[in-house]
Amino acid sequence: EVQLVESGGGLVQAGGSLRLSCAASGFDLNDARIAIGWFRQAPGKEREGVSCINKDGDTYYADSVKGRFTTSSDNAKNMVYLQMKDLKPEDTAVYYCARTSLPGLCFVGYSGGEGKYDWGKGTLVTVSS
Repeated sequence: EVQLVESGGGLVQAGGSLRLSCAASGFDLNDARIAIGWFRQAPGKEREGVSCINKDGDTYYADSVKGRFTTSSDNAKNMVYLQMKDLKPEDTAVYYCARTSLPGLCFVGYSGGEGKYDWGKGTLVTVSS
């Protein structure tokens, strides 16, 4: 059974940093057919793609987080991370990690489509001004 469990969210002041973790099980991050994305959904807004990474370490970032967020993976531990720095109030959202066997969607930040992703339950990040 595929499972993804996010952790590391919390309350931080603007300008601060957080590192989110995603513990993956039921599949292998070394699988060349998959990618792992980070997504977020703010209150009253649609879910949006934040970043994506594949087994080779290729990455994608949304324009809104480029230069501030970094995604990485430890394939031996089946862990994926999202390091966030210089956080802004507009980064406040529930952050999700998700697995997809359609990396092309992940690498353009596409978050929609029934059944395209396996989702974690999310972790809340709140950035105060």
